[in-house]
Amino acid sequence: MSMSCKESNKAAAAAAAAAIMDNGKYVRYTPEQVEALERLYHDCPKPSSMRRQQLIRECPILSHIEPKQIKVWFQNRRCREKQRKEASRLQAVNRKLTAMNKLMMEENDRLQKQVSQLVYENTYFRQRTPNNPLTTKDTSCESVVTSGQKHHLTPQHPPRDASPAGLLSIAEETLAEFLSKATGTAVEWLQMPGMKPGPDSIGIVAISHGCSGVAARACGLVGLEPTRVAEILKDRPSWFRDCRAVDVVNVLPTANGGTIELLYMQLYAPTTLAPGRDFWLLRFTSVMDDGSLVVCERSLSNTQNGPSMPPVQNFVRAEMLPSGYLIRPCEGGGSIIHIVDHMNLEAWSVPEVLRPLYESSTVLAQRITTAALRQLRQIAQDITQSSVNNWGRRPAALRALSHRLSRGFNEALNGFSDEGWSLIDNDGVDDITVLVNSNPEKLMGLNISFTSGYNSICNSILCAKASMLLQNVPPAILLRFLREHRSEWADTNIDAYSAAAIKIGPCTFLGPRIGNFGGQVILPLAQTIEHEELLEVIKLEGIAHSAEDAMIPRDVLLLQLCSGMDENAVGTCSELIFAPIDASFADDAPLLPSGFRIIPLDSGKEASSPNRTLDLASALETGTAGNKPPNGLSSNGGTTRSVMTIAFQFAFESHMQENVASVARQYVRSIIASVQRVALALSPSSLGPHAGLRSPLGTPEAHTLARWICQSYRNFMGVELLKSSCGGSDSILKALWHHSDAIMCCSVKAVPVFTFANQAGVDMLETTLVALQDITLEKIFDDHGRKNVCSEFPQIMNQGFATLQGGICLSSMGRPVSYERAVAWKVLNEDENAHCICFMFVNWSFV
Repeated sequence: MSMSCKESNKAAAAAAAAAIMDNGKYVRYTPEQVEALERLYHDCPKPSSMRRQQLIRECPILSHIEPKQIKVWFQNRRCREKQRKEASRLQAVNRKLTAMNKLMMEENDRLQKQVSQLVYENTYFRQRTPNNPLTTKDTSCESVVTSGQKHHLTPQHPPRDASPAGLLSIAEETLAEFLSKATGTAVEWLQMPGMKPGPDSIGIVAISHGCSGVAARACGLVGLEPTRVAEILKDRPSWFRDCRAVDVVNVLPTANGGTIELLYMQLYAPTTLAPGRDFWLLRFTSVMDDGSLVVCERSLSNTQNGPSMPPVQNFVRAEMLPSGYLIRPCEGGGSIIHIVDHMNLEAWSVPEVLRPLYESSTVLAQRITTAALRQLRQIAQDITQSSVNNWGRRPAALRALSHRLSRGFNEALNGFSDEGWSLIDNDGVDDITVLVNSNPEKLMGLNISFTSGYNSICNSILCAKASMLLQNVPPAILLRFLREHRSEWADTNIDAYSAAAIKIGPCTFLGPRIGNFGGQVILPLAQTIEHEELLEVIKLEGIAHSAEDAMIPRDVLLLQLCSGMDENAVGTCSELIFAPIDASFADDAPLLPSGFRIIPLDSGKEASSPNRTLDLASALETGTAGNKPPNGLSSNGGTTRSVMTIAFQFAFESHMQENVASVARQYVRSIIASVQRVALALSPSSLGPHAGLRSPLGTPEAHTLARWICQSYRNFMGVELLKSSCGGSDSILKALWHHSDAIMCCSVKAVPVFTFANQAGVDMLETTLVALQDITLEKIFDDHGRKNVCSEFPQIMNQGFATLQGGICLSSMGRPVSYERAVAWKVLNEDENAHCICFMFVNWSFV
């Protein structure tokens, strides 16, 4: 590296007095001649022969120099420029490697301290084992680090007050706890799956193990000064898409130029199935003795006797444990940054199927921690490469458009009343939620500086939204299909209507007159450094049927944001958000985002619960209660689950509300049906007859139960349940599993719960075999259905069977399911005792 720099310096010195050998002699240029040549070089680094001759004619000072000598000078000058750029690049790489080496050495020291602490505590507990075996037994279920560090992670705070001195005491304690997590051993950190450190990686990312709440830690190098880094990170809504707002309630100065801030922060909910989160925080900014800049935060609670914030409607108060940013200046420019995010997101307040999202440190790392590092790297790159991108947009302007798309989608998804959203009555089915917003600020306030805005006729906005559970479908693959095959799920009439709504002129109602679009063209706009996010323009090509349709655009343009298309990324949320735009594509154009969000559920689990196994002996209540699973399968039964949230917005005339709401419901329902069809085609279970049934096929209890179900059905109903039941127990179970009707068993208890279901039953309930045992019988029926079941229950127990009329039941996700009829019968074991009740829902379908 030093030799390259020296050679570059020598070449630069030679540029001031360049020499050319002509006929064995060196010709030395005067400073005036070099200056004239440099001026031309900056205008045209590679001039043609005619341009060189013109230069000689225009500059008398170069008149005695041969054109060949000028050509060689330009060749040498381009070579020196190339060497200078290469030397500069190598110096930048050298600085980055030096900083990364320093970072890795610090991380190695921290790990050595952690290992020493583990060895010490292991020795300590071994020495205590002979003397106090009961104590060892009580703590065996906890990790050594957790039990040894518990007093550090949950300290007993002395009483304080809201005075500056009391707040300073809280701030100093927060700083100490944050540093112990960022550079110490207060938390046991494990490298995040799929993240490999290196010179081109985003940094070193780790997730917590064995501590309360969820926590993630990252450290890396960014090409920005510490003060600029702190400024960006403190403006959380600018880079954290789920952050709705951060309000600074009060600011108190401290010594050494530090500040204490009281903050109120709100986070959007990622789905329609859970409320948003809010935080009441203290943020402490200070400069350490070594010049490092620290920004640390924590929640203020009543136990600290500090200032309080009353609960806010539609939000669940979450807790931020000591977190923050340690920013150190790096030699040669840039900063070394340590990020710690540690939260308790109150998972108890969401449905059980969504709790992995709130209990996963991997999800926290993907959504917040790495997002901060990516934003810093992106801004640093934009500064060094501040060029105009496609469509005449600079990177910062394109980032702002991406942010507006994401924020608009989150606003519609959450539908907060303080934004003007109000819920309207459903059409008798609760699968689709419809909200209306007639707030003028929502229409024109999408961007107040937009001069033309929406037509005054379109004075309201409607949003139809829903959530659904997907199984065995990789979110990234499904998202790519939705992006590349829009015609499989989208209605061209809706696209054209949405595009017409943002133009000057009448906003016609949705109808069949609009021509079909011939196809879509994807025009890329921008992408982030690691290509985890794409911004593009979609051109839908169409033809109007007649002259009266001239007001409808022939080509519809959509601004589209895609993220999470990497199948190998762990816990990544996949999003496809789009909004119609005008051909002018102004930066302040109004946007009405719609789209999809797919969040993986099972990939976020850091460890399977010890209480959840695939032991069907306990699930089916057969055999010994203490049986262990015969294999090491994970608790999700070999399946992967994800929740998809759909939200579509429409601008409309207020007197058309009822009609537009009806069309919106039908449209979202058709999209759900299309997504289910696509998901079924993309599911790995469709590739083989045994996929999805790995666990039941391997357990003898499942074969026994299948035989009992078929025998009891034949005894009570007089007919065979399966077309061919003369085979072995293996063939009976396979035929029962693949039966087209939903078959499920529930326990004979005061509160019956489901214990088994075939593939159709699992799909109907939108659950898994493991989560099935958390669903009670009464949960899937409405009031009318519950009354029918209760009235027929005595007949089932006495006569052995009963037939239920068709009706509506609910899946675990709350979606209505219609069925033509249902049959219930008593399943008898070998001793002719009632083992369970079996239900079969005939010709079921989602409404």
